[in-house]
Amino acid sequence: MNEKFATLFETVELPNKVQLKNKFVLAPLTHVTSHDDGTVSEDEINYMEQRSQDVGLSISAASNVTDLGKAFPGQPSVAHDTDIEGLKKLANVMKKNGAKAVVQIHHGGAQSLPNWTPNGDVAAPSPISMKSFGETEEHHAREITHDEILETIKAFGEATRRVIEAGFDGVEIHGANHYLIHQFVSPYYNRRTDEWGTDKFKFAREVVDEVVNVKKQYADDSFIIGYRFSPEEAESPGISMEITESLVKTLVEKPLDYLHVSLMDVHSKTREGKYAEETRIELLHRWIDGRMPLIGIGSIFTAEQALEAINTKQIELLALGRGILLDYQFVSKIEEGKEDEIISYFDPNREDKHHLPPKLWEQFNQGFYPLPRKDGK
Repeated sequence: MNEKFATLFETVELPNKVQLKNKFVLAPLTHVTSHDDGTVSEDEINYMEQRSQDVGLSISAASNVTDLGKAFPGQPSVAHDTDIEGLKKLANVMKKNGAKAVVQIHHGGAQSLPNWTPNGDVAAPSPISMKSFGETEEHHAREITHDEILETIKAFGEATRRVIEAGFDGVEIHGANHYLIHQFVSPYYNRRTDEWGTDKFKFAREVVDEVVNVKKQYADDSFIIGYRFSPEEAESPGISMEITESLVKTLVEKPLDYLHVSLMDVHSKTREGKYAEETRIELLHRWIDGRMPLIGIGSIFTAEQALEAINTKQIELLALGRGILLDYQFVSKIEEGKEDEIISYFDPNREDKHHLPPKLWEQFNQGFYPLPRKDGK
């Protein structure tokens, strides 16, 4: 290995004293590859085994905690005890080479897809119509009831219990990317006048507390709990960096093991307001104030970009998304001194199809995600 990359392979200790073998994280990537009922498929197992083999922390695709919360075709489920058997197989392959294996627990809220939910029902903090994953026309989401909110909080806890029983090392609470927990935080999605609207952090706090309580019941201190969030949204009035500052300062008081910021570019700057033009990860790092590691992500396609992100000293861990999808050997090539061989663009003519599951390769080929491409499309 080129010694300048050695810092990427230093161990990282989480607040619960768990050691990660390096600073690389497999991001929770939508693979649309589970069976229609959410159970684990062989294609999914093979894909997750490859992408987990070299990272310190491996996070599964967003996994729905209730049938009402399903937001993708081929989305994995942690909503039923019958899911546990397949989850055990997934945990085994994700942990096989020393990565800590985490399940991202998720509810789509307004972004749930009517053609994948019971009776086409979709519920959100407040009524809203919108397009979501792959839709050409808007669907409508009704307002979720108080009792359903309490049931959903419990569902995040039950999902955590199943993850523990399946042998995973932890969960990541999905509070980002315009899904249910994010929606409760957002003034754009949450226009309620009850306790769930006047205190926009209440739902997030209750979910975290429920997950922590389940950990205390069923697991030991080594079980990891992380939380993912989006720092700003384009909608108006939406989540601002000022709101995120308050959210982060709330979350760091909880017994979490890391925070994970969802970004398209790890070096992106704040859009507007009090902190306009300041680098988001610098602000977040300041607010976290050493209480727990911050995972950064966004547009890392080369070893040099990975090193540059870590060398900012604003993140402790670096998640790989599109980069590790293009080349599942991204990390090992750096470690073996072959960083110049990393595949950093999508080539639709590769015979190996980047070792992607067929449905995910097709999405790449159709331009579903922004990617550097060999064909320039």
